[in-house]
Amino acid sequence: MSHPTITEQLDDPAGARESGRKKIEWARQHMPIMTSIADEFGDEQPLEGQTVAMAMHVEAKTAVLTEVIAEAGAEVAITGCNPLSTHDDVSAALDATDAITSYAKREVDDTEYYAAIEATLDHGPTVTVDDGGDLVMAIHDEYPELIDSILGGCEETTTGVHRLRAMDDDGELRYPMFAVNDTPMKRLFDNVHGTGEASLSNIAMTTNLSFAGKTVVVAGYGYCGKGVAKKAKGQNAHVIVTEVEPRRALEAHMEGYEVCPMTEAAETGDVFVTTTGNRDVIVGEHFERMADGVVLANAGHFNVEIDLDALDDLAAARREVRDGIEEFEMADGRRINVLAEGRLVNLASPVAMGHPVEVMDQSFGIQAVCVREMVENTDSYGPGVHEVPDELDREVAEIKLDAEGIGIDALSDEQAAYMDSWQHGT
Repeated sequence: MSHPTITEQLDDPAGARESGRKKIEWARQHMPIMTSIADEFGDEQPLEGQTVAMAMHVEAKTAVLTEVIAEAGAEVAITGCNPLSTHDDVSAALDATDAITSYAKREVDDTEYYAAIEATLDHGPTVTVDDGGDLVMAIHDEYPELIDSILGGCEETTTGVHRLRAMDDDGELRYPMFAVNDTPMKRLFDNVHGTGEASLSNIAMTTNLSFAGKTVVVAGYGYCGKGVAKKAKGQNAHVIVTEVEPRRALEAHMEGYEVCPMTEAAETGDVFVTTTGNRDVIVGEHFERMADGVVLANAGHFNVEIDLDALDDLAAARREVRDGIEEFEMADGRRINVLAEGRLVNLASPVAMGHPVEVMDQSFGIQAVCVREMVENTDSYGPGVHEVPDELDREVAEIKLDAEGIGIDALSDEQAAYMDSWQHGT
């Protein structure tokens, strides 16, 4: 393997490891689901003999998942899934951990990014854990010889699941993948509360501006868009939603948001947040309508939602006006500010820390039990995209409720029989 680990790329790896370890320990203190799973995995060693390749946002919460997988008996090789989301100190701390090799580094170019992915695959994985699908794509495109020895994998995010389903529809996905993103424990909490809180908090910290009294335009009203809209409304912003799907648009309208096309929203918005997972959501005609000083941020996985090439072509000048903010000045003097190079604002801005710890505890709990399921019951899953078994999702929810000291009711035998029967009428 010729690509260097993170340790080999840092001037002060010892100092980085110390800093990263503090971040990981803080996160782990507030992740009761992962703590419970770690105790179980440590005793049972369900991943003994497995090699797990991971492409994730390498920060403190992800590090906890990575270490729990290693503690379950696996060898782990990890790299980033975004050129700007890695915390180098956390990556260095992982690289110093037994059974973990980390190639993740912040601010890499495309060549370095894909070389690091290939380095994880040189370990010969039997399981993959991905966020965005780049790892799976690399295996199918560049390392097809690995497919026969891969038991399966897990995909974390909406964009990645979309890509995998497209592969599956075309008959090109050659090993089983769990759509972790599509479970209730992921969508209802990570996508809504995690994306909503983390995106807005990072926009606020990066700009030092308030949302109160401003018009926030949310592009897309899926689970992530719902979270951003809800949290922005809670901070006393006027929220406009743009959509292409009529039922989601109607849902946004019925929930009290203004709904209109982006061409109209562009004229009145102060802050724009894209959450669609698609490309060219904000383009040239929209830039031309925007007011002076608007802020543009992306909360989708890839940096294609805002057409930065078109914006650059329109701009008379561009400069960094604040860490993580690039100002594009139009010929007429208007200024359009883009955060984090159009990448995931909650993970790629200079102050970004990702989703709240408690939220990612739930998402990574699902990831961990799905890796175990794929290893222990691999014969149950053929090539393609698979829904996560509902009992696994419930298992993680029950662990969380226990940790919070929350009790719930249980169905009686009579109630269960009633719910499962078609014979009861009026």
